[in-house]
Amino acid sequence: MKRLLILPLFASLVWGNTEHVIVKLTDTLPYAYTIDSGKKIKIERVQDTSNRLTDDYTKTSRPCPPFCIQPTKVHPDIRNIAELEIIQFMNDKVAKNTGVIVDARLKSWFELETIPSAINIPFPVMQNASKKKAELIFKILGMKVEKDGTWNFEKAKELAVFCNGVWCEQSAHFISAMLKHNYPTSKLNYYRSGFQGWKLLGLTTIVHKEIKK
Repeated sequence: MKRLLILPLFASLVWGNTEHVIVKLTDTLPYAYTIDSGKKIKIERVQDTSNRLTDDYTKTSRPCPPFCIQPTKVHPDIRNIAELEIIQFMNDKVAKNTGVIVDARLKSWFELETIPSAINIPFPVMQNASKKKAELIFKILGMKVEKDGTWNFEKAKELAVFCNGVWCEQSAHFISAMLKHNYPTSKLNYYRSGFQGWKLLGLTTIVHKEIKK
């Protein structure tokens, strides 16, 4: 049922001849679009059916700790989402400026490669944030400070948070820090599969700072 709710919402994002699309997002959705750094980005999967990952995201085993398998639920009141929900979030929330996809990894990882339309708030920034700094970050995310000093999250943006994957705890640290400063659980979504899950499906990625060899 959830899938049926997702697909019609993307109808306006698909255009042009789709006959050449061999690897679609779903059986009725060949691709979608989002905006990254002011540019229109096509979200699609690699069309080469022999394509294989060749980078660090092919690794199956990392030392644990710290790279331990993360619980499915980071918090009982926070919604878990996956790839189709991320794409829908781009269409429903990011495009309307009511939501933000947050890459909680360190800046160097974000610059190297990330999910289109994501912004970078490295998890240590939130972990180490004082109340004053948290207030500044939350205000950027749409929170309003009332005259009596109370924080009003009514118009705060909804966040979709990810890091490297199911073996990465950076999202959990980020979300824990957000909750410490009372960001509403209703405005937080956890993409547990993270960047590795995104890449395993051959989905479009963005490079913000190319490494020159």
